[in-house]
Amino acid sequence: MSDRRLLITGGAGFIGVHLARRLTEDGSTRVTLVDDFSRGRHDPELDDLAASAAVEVVTGDLTERDAWTAIGDGFDGVYHLAAMLGVKHVLNRPHEVIRVNALTTLNMLEWAATGGARKVLFSSTSEAYAWTRHFHELPIPTPEDVPVSLTDLTNPRSSYAGSKVFGELAVIQYCRANEMPYSIVRYHNVYGPRMGTDHVIPELFLRARGGQNPLVVYSPEHIRAFCYVSDAVEATLLAMDSPRGDGETFNVGNDREEIRIEDLARRLLVRAGIDVDIDPRSADDPISRRCPDVSKARALLGYEPRVDLERGLELTLAWYEAAAESLAAGPAA
Repeated sequence: MSDRRLLITGGAGFIGVHLARRLTEDGSTRVTLVDDFSRGRHDPELDDLAASAAVEVVTGDLTERDAWTAIGDGFDGVYHLAAMLGVKHVLNRPHEVIRVNALTTLNMLEWAATGGARKVLFSSTSEAYAWTRHFHELPIPTPEDVPVSLTDLTNPRSSYAGSKVFGELAVIQYCRANEMPYSIVRYHNVYGPRMGTDHVIPELFLRARGGQNPLVVYSPEHIRAFCYVSDAVEATLLAMDSPRGDGETFNVGNDREEIRIEDLARRLLVRAGIDVDIDPRSADDPISRRCPDVSKARALLGYEPRVDLERGLELTLAWYEAAAESLAAGPAA
């Protein structure tokens, strides 16, 4: 089998590094990771990948067309993971969230359409339909075919969701117009090693480890379904590689386990061996329960989440315990 050439945008980020590691396991795939390093960072995991002859790491601002020219063309596929996200960015710089996410996606599509890549995979989010709950009672677990909508466009929180809805629309219409295969994956509460410090799991762990007592737990009654990163990567690979994924949008998550945030915090504390009290507090999050329906990915791709929450927490907390000092010294991955 001849070498495949694949591009991962946002390749130094959380899912990007896990995806690249998985792609290069078979020895027949060459991967280029491109990142502007505004969120992703050079660390031992990325350095280990970069040491491989199968991996090239490129620094580039993908909002600039010249960066795409420098990447080259002829890739078998592009995993478009690059995006500006995170509550702090969304609340403080919503205009930048829109600018970065829109321009990187449009530039990617123009590049792909002129010979950059044979197939496009776009990473979206459950936020694409989260605002719909203001208008409609959605089924839970929630399938891919529910309406997507926005409410108050003056609310900075709409910037990320809006940029991803726009991204899905742009990918569908550009790829149809240029007869390019594409797949869209909507990630739901993906977690695991190297996910940064803003996600609820590492954020709770690091505060508890740092001695916060009682441990403040926001939105304790809210319910989520968490998906370990290796399962998310597997679904992403299946969506790219299977012809049955062409032209489809897939929820990526784990519908086998739902958990209240307070119960998650208590399980995390037990797993970490930390004995502190819990201080439950309300927060500005209108989505009280979120769980994806992944039956479409099961039927078309053969996807099945395999890592349960107990094992996922074990692996994640072990990584964060080992990395705690380095995380305190630099920006989140």
